[in-house]
Amino acid sequence: MTSARTLRVVEWSTGTVGRLAIAGILARPELELVGVWVSSDAKDGKDVGELANLGRTLGLTATRDKDALLALEPDCIVHTAMVDDRPFEAFEELLSFLEAGINVVSSGPVFLQYPEGVLSPEQVQQIQDAGARGNASLYVNGIDPGFANDVLPLVMTSLSHRIDEVRVSEIADYSTYYQPVVNNELFGFGKPLDEVPPIFQPGILSLAWGSVVRIIAAGLELRLDDQLAESVEYGTYDDDITTVSGEISKGTRAGVRFSVAGTVNGTPRVVLEHVTRNHPEMMPEWPKPLEGDGIYRIEIKGEPYMKVDFMHHGEHGDHNDSGMMVTAMRLVNCVEAVCAAAPGLVTADELPLVTGRGLVTE
Repeated sequence: MTSARTLRVVEWSTGTVGRLAIAGILARPELELVGVWVSSDAKDGKDVGELANLGRTLGLTATRDKDALLALEPDCIVHTAMVDDRPFEAFEELLSFLEAGINVVSSGPVFLQYPEGVLSPEQVQQIQDAGARGNASLYVNGIDPGFANDVLPLVMTSLSHRIDEVRVSEIADYSTYYQPVVNNELFGFGKPLDEVPPIFQPGILSLAWGSVVRIIAAGLELRLDDQLAESVEYGTYDDDITTVSGEISKGTRAGVRFSVAGTVNGTPRVVLEHVTRNHPEMMPEWPKPLEGDGIYRIEIKGEPYMKVDFMHHGEHGDHNDSGMMVTAMRLVNCVEAVCAAAPGLVTADELPLVTGRGLVTE
């Protein structure tokens, strides 16, 4: 899979993932960075190299002007803006890019990883229609929801003789994960245990992570029961905790363990689980990484039983930094394949093999 020409790319945001995506675009031989969108006046007009902490200028300035960026007629937008608190507004924004004839790879809204059974048929058709009108494709992915719980577990199942259950888990310490909106508002860390944050209201976990369960089920040709099963358990710590996203007082919500399960005749067959701490010593009875502070675990229960702990960390040792990087690079490295795909929504099971071609240091 090699482009006959250089693909012109616009990066949409310069946040924790966007900065890394910019560096990733610059590293790919078939991509050219032609524009960057920013969300704040403070960043508007600044050199992209400065915003991305590259240690050099690029001679390319960021802008808040959406129309100016669309007028560049890029081949693809790498969309990494924060959308967890505005998923349906972002959904409409992505449709507008497709309508403009621009391919998109995006880190959210996460339900677009595999929206069948999550969104209404009418909403799914909106994507297909917008893609057809603009002759453009949309791919939403990352690491979770994304590679760690779509491509990786489905490839592992190719080794199975019998499958009883597929369980995909994120087990991580979030104390170094700088996402105040996610940690403080959506997850409610530092809030009283009897205050239920938005993401743990009934049905929201299935909206956010149901795509994981359904894409694995589709890959296994499973007909799931109509409703996904949700469970939530909160954790506390017996001391105050200082994190990069804020303070967590003793006795307040300091962690959470939740799951979304797809069942067949009431028996769990595909399970998405998150075990999130803000201190490594809290809730010792919950699953822990075998190594490091953050992993993605894939378990295939059946014959044979298989387990993979996918551990990652950045050059400076932190798993949350590398978590942002693998999210960014899963998108950037898929740009070429998505641009070559049929119009409309593209899911991970429809892409050809994507590798780090061209990235080995010579």
